[in-house]
Amino acid sequence: MIKIATIAGSDASGGAGLEADLKTFEEYGLYGMAAVTLIATMDPNANWSHRVFPVAEEALRAQLETIFRGVGPHAVKSGMLGTQHAVDLTAEYIRACKMEKYVLDPVMVCKGADEALNPELNAAIAEKLLPLAHIATPNLFEAQQLSGLKEIKSLEAMKEAARIINGKGARHVFVKGGSKLPLCDKAVDLLYDGRNFELLEDELIKTRWTHGAGCTTAAAIAAGLARGLSVPEALRLAKRFITLSLKQSFALNKWVGPGNPSGWRGGSLFA
Repeated sequence: MIKIATIAGSDASGGAGLEADLKTFEEYGLYGMAAVTLIATMDPNANWSHRVFPVAEEALRAQLETIFRGVGPHAVKSGMLGTQHAVDLTAEYIRACKMEKYVLDPVMVCKGADEALNPELNAAIAEKLLPLAHIATPNLFEAQQLSGLKEIKSLEAMKEAARIINGKGARHVFVKGGSKLPLCDKAVDLLYDGRNFELLEDELIKTRWTHGAGCTTAAAIAAGLARGLSVPEALRLAKRFITLSLKQSFALNKWVGPGNPSGWRGGSLFA
């Protein structure tokens, strides 16, 4: 059994965070583990506003000790970390256990928000985790934060951000443009390996129910690496996986809705 771990926040609604990661790992046929960095809740009495409850350093270290030294994963993905000690501990265990297949999803914002959740952590993520990442998977907002660019609204700007982020240490940079590029009729993402760019396009699924799409994509990439796929192969498969997931997205309530990680089952994802 191939083992894989996520270091991420728990989304009490189940659509994003480690819940989305574990569902994705299961769909890839992997044995998933999770270290909880924080718990994110949403208030139905206040228009689904978010609250975050960080996990104490001692509790997080104990989880990582269990996963890395007690079991030993074949690949690791990190998502929302939320505290300085979560960044430090993630870097410590990735480095100490020489984890090559590490996917950094630098989550800096909750769905529906437009400001970084913890701006003071951006520099720490760039300094301590980017150099350890086999693949970094920022969305456009996160790519802005990591690269220092004021805005990313074109393919050329995505390329420039990818170059900068690669220069800070990430061996591969996968900038998730998705549906956010203006005047684009495709879901467009970009891979940069330090030398070459590869544009990944798929059909644009027009749905407002995209909660957890970024987490799911990064988890699928990590799962592909765990299964032994090359970086381009893992990215292409993840791209198809999230497209099929969003095709079957649904309303969880009046505020939010996730994709369906089992959406590929009607097709031939692994054929």
